[in-house]
Amino acid sequence: MLIRLLRDHLRPYPKPLAAVVLLQFVGTMASLYLPSLNADIIDKGVARGDTDYIVRTGGWMLLVSLVQIVCSIAAVYLGARTAMGFGRDVRAAIFQHVNRFSAREVARFGAPSLITRNTNDVQQVQMLVLMSCTMLVAAPIMSVGGVVMALREDVGLSWLMLVCVPVLAAALASVIRRMVPGFRLMQTRIDTVNRVLREQITGIRVVRAFVREPYETRRFGVANADLTATALRVGRLLALIFPVVMLVLNVSSVAVLWFGAQRVDSGAIQIGALTAFLQYLMQILMAVMMATFMLMMVPRAAVCAERIGEVLDTDTSVVPPAAPAARVPTTRAELELRGVRFQYPGAAEPVLRDISFRVTPGTTTAVIGSTGAGKTTLLSLIPRLVDVTAGAVLVDGVDVRELAPDELWRRIGLVPQRPYLFTGTVASNLRYGNPDATDDELWAALEIAQAADFVAQMPEGLEAPIAQGGTNVSGGQRQRLAIARALVRKPEIYLFDDSFSALDLGTDARLRAALRPVTADAAVVIVAQRVSTIVDADQIIVLEDGGVVGVGRHGELLESCPTYAEIVASQQTAEVTA
Repeated sequence: MLIRLLRDHLRPYPKPLAAVVLLQFVGTMASLYLPSLNADIIDKGVARGDTDYIVRTGGWMLLVSLVQIVCSIAAVYLGARTAMGFGRDVRAAIFQHVNRFSAREVARFGAPSLITRNTNDVQQVQMLVLMSCTMLVAAPIMSVGGVVMALREDVGLSWLMLVCVPVLAAALASVIRRMVPGFRLMQTRIDTVNRVLREQITGIRVVRAFVREPYETRRFGVANADLTATALRVGRLLALIFPVVMLVLNVSSVAVLWFGAQRVDSGAIQIGALTAFLQYLMQILMAVMMATFMLMMVPRAAVCAERIGEVLDTDTSVVPPAAPAARVPTTRAELELRGVRFQYPGAAEPVLRDISFRVTPGTTTAVIGSTGAGKTTLLSLIPRLVDVTAGAVLVDGVDVRELAPDELWRRIGLVPQRPYLFTGTVASNLRYGNPDATDDELWAALEIAQAADFVAQMPEGLEAPIAQGGTNVSGGQRQRLAIARALVRKPEIYLFDDSFSALDLGTDARLRAALRPVTADAAVVIVAQRVSTIVDADQIIVLEDGGVVGVGRHGELLESCPTYAEIVASQQTAEVTA
C-alpha cells in the first residue's frame, strides 16, 4: 500500500525528484572525493614539506566542499517542497474522498479516526518522502562509492568492511523488527485519544451538568497512559539504535587504527591512506545507518499508508449514476416513497419496511412516531445520505439514484435534527446554500424563521460571529438559523427533521404560520415529536417499529390509529400535568 500511495501521489513531481537525485549524486560524490584529497595532503604535501602542493590541494578541498554544501542545500530544499506537496495532495485526496462518503461509511471509520488519518498518518508518510529525498539517494551512493574508494586506498584492510557493515546492519535490523508492532499500536492509540478528547470537548456541557469531570479525566488518563506506554516501548527500542551505532563505529575505528598501524609500520600503507580508509569506513557505516534509519521509518509509514489506503479504497454506498437522468425544468417537485425498505449491514431486522406515501407540491406531510421508530432514517433516504436497500425514493417520478447528486441536493432544503453551524458569521452560514443571496434575502429568511429579532440585537448584525457548531448561540437560536439557511436556498422540497423541538409553543406557531406562504409551492416533509407542530399537516404518517401504522389527517388518525391517539393523549396529559 505504501508503494502504491507514493507512486500515485508523487507522479506530478518527476522534475523535482530527478533534480533531487542529481543533486544528491553530485553532493555525495563530492563528499567521497574529500578523504582522498586529505590523504594526498598528508602523504604528498606534509611528508615532503611541499607547501605549494598543500595550498593547491587545500583549495581543491574548499571548492569540493562548497559544491557539496550547495548540492546538499538545494537537494534538501527541493525534497522538502516535494514532500510538502505530496502531503498536501494526499490530504486533499482523503478530504475529497470522505466528502463522497455516505453516513454509513463515516460511522464505520468514526470522525476521530478520519481526522487522525488525514493529519498524523499523512504526516508520517510525508516525513518518509522527505527523508527519502535526503537520505535514500545518498546512502547507496555513499556505501558503494565508499567501498570503491576505500579499496583504492588499501585492499589489505578490506576485510574490516566485510565484518563491520553486516554486524551494524544485523544489529539495527533486529531492533527495527521489534518496533513494527509498536508503530501499528501507536496509531490506534492516537485514534483513541482523539476520540475521547473530541467527545469530551463536544459534550462539555453534559459532562459538567452531570458532574462527570473526574470520570472523564480518568477516562482520558487511561487512553493517554496507553498511548504513553506504547510510545515508551517504541522509544526504548529507538534509544538502543544510537548506542549500537556508536559501539560499532568506535570498535571499527579502533580496529582500523590497530591493524592499519601494523601495515603502516610494515610500509604497506602510508599514514594519509590509512586516514582516508578510516574516513571511508565511517562514511560506509554512516550510509548503512542512514539506510537503517530509513528502514526504521518505513514500518510506521507503511502502517499509516495502510490506514490511508483503507479510506481511499472504501467506496461510498451512495454511488452517483453513470448516466444521470435529465432534470425536468420545474420549480415544483413531487416526492414519492414506493415500498421503501432500509436495513443496516449485518442487522437482524430492517429499520424501515414497506414505506409508501406521496408528497405533492404545496402540501405538508408529517412523520411522527415513538423514539427509534425510524423517522430520521426515513428522512435521510430522500437526499441520499444513505440509500434504500429495497424500494425506491422518487422525485418527479425519477428514482433519486438516477439523479446527479448535485442536482438532487440543489432541489432539497434540509434542516437536520441537530442543526450545525459553521465557524464564520450569521451571513456566511445563511449563504451556505446560496452564495449569491443578498442581505435583503437573508433578512427575509430570518424574519420567517423568527430569528430576525435576536440577530438584529447582535452588535454586528449579519456579520455577528458564529463559533464552530454554533456554540455561542442557544439551541433555539441555532434551530432558527438552520431553518433560515434552508429558506435562503428556496428549494422545491423542504425536509424538517424535528427542527422545532427547541422552540416554545408561541414561536413554533408563529414560525409555522410564516412558513405557509413561502412553502406554498413546495413539497414539505416534517419529522416531529410534538403533535402541535403537525396538527395542521395535509398528511400524517405514523411510524411504529419501522412500519407505517397510520396515514391521514389529525382528526382521522385520532379515530383510526390507536398509536397516534396514544401519542396525542400522552402529550395532552403531560401538558395538563405541567
